[in-house]
This record gives sequence, structure tokens and C-alpha cells, in this order.
Amino acid sequence: MLRVLLSCLLLSLAVPVAADTVWLNSGDRLTGEILVLDGGKLALKTKYAGRVLIDWKDIDTLSSDKPLMLRREGMDSEHSERLQAAGRGMVKMVDGSEKVIALSSISRLVPPRPLLKDRVWEGNLDAKLDMERNQDRTDEWKIKGNTRVEHGRWRHVLRGELEHEKENGEKTEDNWELEYDLDRFVTDHWFWRVGYEHDEDEFEQIDRSRIYGTGPGYRFWDNELGRLDLITQFNRIELYSALGDARFNSWSLEWDYKRLLWGTRLEFYTNAEVQVPQIDAIDYVFDGEAGLRYRLNDWARLSLLYELNQLRGLGTTVSDRHYLIGLGVGW
Repeated sequence: MLRVLLSCLLLSLAVPVAADTVWLNSGDRLTGEILVLDGGKLALKTKYAGRVLIDWKDIDTLSSDKPLMLRREGMDSEHSERLQAAGRGMVKMVDGSEKVIALSSISRLVPPRPLLKDRVWEGNLDAKLDMERNQDRTDEWKIKGNTRVEHGRWRHVLRGELEHEKENGEKTEDNWELEYDLDRFVTDHWFWRVGYEHDEDEFEQIDRSRIYGTGPGYRFWDNELGRLDLITQFNRIELYSALGDARFNSWSLEWDYKRLLWGTRLEFYTNAEVQVPQIDAIDYVFDGEAGLRYRLNDWARLSLLYELNQLRGLGTTVSDRHYLIGLGVGW
């Protein structure tokens, strides 16, 4: 009996793990794990070359034994239990029934995630810790994070930041901000955004602010290699301080750009917002950042970030610059 059990165990270990297979027009064949198809690029994770990007038009056919969500000719998705290789430029989709479809009709492939079926979910969390031991003892830490979930025609975007600093045991910085945006896509590119932002700062004259905004946006592209969104909004701003409160309207322009480089190992990103308040005292307010993230492995990132906050009003420009070097988590 022991020999039988050991034989079964060795046999199970000898069985190869099921993998996705991609046949190219050139006749080459690649095996690995399909991560995502978007923007005409298929991301395949292989054991021998890591993550590789394949032009969708260069694929002859493919097969996959795992469930996938397909998007064809629009934004509605279909579920597939598995895909089987078919004729040139074709694939067989199996989901109870079988049907052969053209690869050119497929615009997105997304493996379903637990609790997030038929969703695209991504995000980053970056942290910085700075400890100085000179004449003064300064401890500073800062956490920045963002995440987005896209499902059908809806997209949720959440951003947050937390900063804390002590000098010789006394707090000198203590602030946080949180922003939530909800996007509803009208077409593949045009969407309407509704957003809310809340900031609090214990050591600034304006210790609390709220911004409600809404307006149209345009998605130029959003795929495995990056994205570019441009949004204009009409906003209602509320400022609170010990000297009094203020409420006024503003117009804003915002962009969100990301591009993966060097075989997706390096990520360059920038996002910024320009506010033009409808009051005479302020000409504009600029809040932007640009950074690089280097992928150490599937989840760890080394990040370098530059932030610029600028206010122009009454003939004077006030700028505040920050640099952040630290480790982060990405998904």
C-alpha cells in the first residue's frame, strides 16, 4: 500500500501544470499564464522570460484552460470557461456551448478575480520614512496610495495621503487628504465624473477644506502599457479656519498619465490639477506630481516622486516642493 501511495504521489508530481498557449503567425509557440489583453497587447507571464507583451495582431490562435472574461465589439463582457485553438486568426470559446470567434473581434481578456469578477483592479501604496539625528531629532513618515476599480461602464478612483512629522518629540506636521471619484463611461472614451475631496491639516491656517466637483472627461487610452485621462470639472470649494470660513466656485483641468517602460519593469507616471477659482484674490492653484516606480518583483516597487504645489494670487507666487524616495506595493 505504501508503494502504491508513493507511486501515485510521484505520478501527480510528474504531471505538468496546465498552462496557456499562444501560437504566433511566425510559427513560434509560447506557453505561460495569460495576464490581460488590452490596447492590442497580450501580457503573458512565462517561466523563462518573465512577463512578455505580444502584439494581438501577431497571434495566430491560442488556448487557455482557465476562465476568462472577454469583451467584444463594445463594453459588455462574456464569460468563457476555456478557450481552444481554432483556425488561423480564430479561437473557440467554450461556455456550456461552443462557438468559433475571430481574434480581431476581441478587445479585452481579463481573468476573473475572487470578489472582483469582470473587474480591472489596480493600485499602488508608497511609503517614505526619514529619520534625522543631527542637532535636532526629526522623524517624518509619509504614505501615499491610490486604487481604481473598473467594472463595465463604471470606474471608481480612490486616492489618499497621510503625513506625520515630529521634531525633538513635538509634532510639526500632521495632515491627511482623501479623494474619491466616480466615472460613468458614455462611450469607450468619453465619461462623466463626480468627485469629492477632503483635506485636513493641523498646522496650516486653513485646517480643513472640501471640494465637490463634476464634469466631463476623455480617456485617450487605458491598456497594459499605460493610460491617459483628461478631465475638466466645475467645483464648489469650502475652506474652514479659525479666522473664518469661505465658499466659492472654481473651474479645474486634471490629467492622469502612466506609461510602462523597459519591458514593464519601469513605470513613469504624472498627474496634476489646475484650479482657477472664481475670486479675485487667487489666480490659480496647481497641485501636481511626477514619479518613477521600479518593479522589484510582482508586488514590490522602488519609488521616486516629485511633488509641486503652487498658488498664484495678488501678484505673488508661493511654491511648495517635496521629494519622496521609498518602497511601495503595487497590484
